[in-house]
Amino acid sequence: MAREPVNGTTMSKSRIAYEWIKARIADGTFSPGYRLVLGQLAQELGVSVVPVREAIRLLEAEGLVTFERNVGAQVAMVDESEYQHTMQTLALVEGYAAALAAPVLPPGTLAKARALNTELAGCLGDFEPAKFTGLNRDFHAVLFEACPNPQILDLVRRGWDRLGRLRSSTFSFVPGRARDSVAEHETILGLLERGAPGPEIEQAVRAHRLATLDAYLAYRRH
Repeated sequence: MAREPVNGTTMSKSRIAYEWIKARIADGTFSPGYRLVLGQLAQELGVSVVPVREAIRLLEAEGLVTFERNVGAQVAMVDESEYQHTMQTLALVEGYAAALAAPVLPPGTLAKARALNTELAGCLGDFEPAKFTGLNRDFHAVLFEACPNPQILDLVRRGWDRLGRLRSSTFSFVPGRARDSVAEHETILGLLERGAPGPEIEQAVRAHRLATLDAYLAYRRH
């Protein structure tokens, strides 16, 4: 990334650093658990570490950044209980939505889903959590948007929107979960392609969602 020229006093540089980091937290570039390395950020901004350190302190005061011994500064995690409740609810409603949608998927849906999962697999090498999370949502939406029950579909959409507001991306701090997720997508696609019974599809989608939650909880226990 090209450096952005910064001029003025230390305080103005701190404000620029603050706004730059905060914007990347807001758009998911720096997702929950992302480590904020002062020297690296200073290099990207073209400033010394002093204004970056001050920016980090401001963000910490706002609750957007936390500081842990032996870890350093990192983007604050989501509220654990809210995240857990949202994921548990989404596991139930999305699993059922996918099962209802399976018999009425429009032509080409599975091919589109498989193409998205291939793209997700391609992200694993040079991993970008924000990009992966966006593609992951697209993959899931392709499979649940055909749900013929509008009330269940609304609940699924609300769950995903809630996750977005929580800025949650398990993939940012448990990168190994991304690889497992791609493999689980393949299992779900296999079930859909062979016309598996609805309860089997529902269970696979539910287990997939809960596995992401389990990965998050395991990380938090360390």
